[in-house]
Amino acid sequence: MSRATLTASRTPQRHTGRAAEIVPWLLGAGVIGVQIAFPLTGGGTPAMTIAAVVLFALASVGHALLTRGPAAAAGLVAVAGGGGLLVEAVGLATGLPFGEYRYSGSLGAAVLGVPLVVPAAWTMMAYPALLVGRRLGRALPLRWGHLTATVLGAWALATWDVFLDPQMVEAGHWTWLDPTPALPGVPGIPVSNFAGWLLVAVVMIAVLDRLLPERPLVDDGLPLVMWLWTFLSSTMAAAVFFGRPSVALVGGVLMGLVGVPLIVLLRRHGPDLRPRVLRHRT
Repeated sequence: MSRATLTASRTPQRHTGRAAEIVPWLLGAGVIGVQIAFPLTGGGTPAMTIAAVVLFALASVGHALLTRGPAAAAGLVAVAGGGGLLVEAVGLATGLPFGEYRYSGSLGAAVLGVPLVVPAAWTMMAYPALLVGRRLGRALPLRWGHLTATVLGAWALATWDVFLDPQMVEAGHWTWLDPTPALPGVPGIPVSNFAGWLLVAVVMIAVLDRLLPERPLVDDGLPLVMWLWTFLSSTMAAAVFFGRPSVALVGGVLMGLVGVPLIVLLRRHGPDLRPRVLRHRT
């Protein structure tokens, strides 16, 4: 690979400088700090929940901006944030595709009945889930391109809700009108919710995969680390701090279907989360 090709591949980062590049990492560190405090408050306060989501969303959008440019960052907000708001509003009005549920009003300002923090949550996780799908897809011998990234990325996004929903319901942020039949091992959460999440995730990740440019030579370490942190910390928190061993088992297995291969892949390539070609310039 020529130096000119490498430079062109990294154009969105060329003018940012190290000070700007570190900002998403600082935001990610803030997310981890807030989430570590969750067990100390019995599962987190509404203010802590909102703070963690906002910091995480800013980290995701900031990373997209620095590595893929303003159009990509705007597309992420429009598709994940706007799409998340739309599907939640439809869900509240019709019960589709998740099942019938109601927000309690504890999560702050709302639009169309949906707390604004909710589309921010879709934004914060859709981006790293997309990059998880792309990274694993590049490592597979199959060459199905967008389809592989979409399927793996959608699974990475939808399985997160296996941990999210029980925690938020217990905290009183929303309730299910009819939580039966429940997802096995996750009492109180209807299986329709997971099916709805998977459906929405497939559409959302497919659109993002077409919209956000592929940048195989940039460092996607932050979003990958944040997704892995969510997977591992959620499993541990459910098992150890929140007294939900069955949720830890089910969620850990489902997220682990992509989480474990991702860990193996990153360990194989060492601490540099970019492809090895960066270390063998010609």
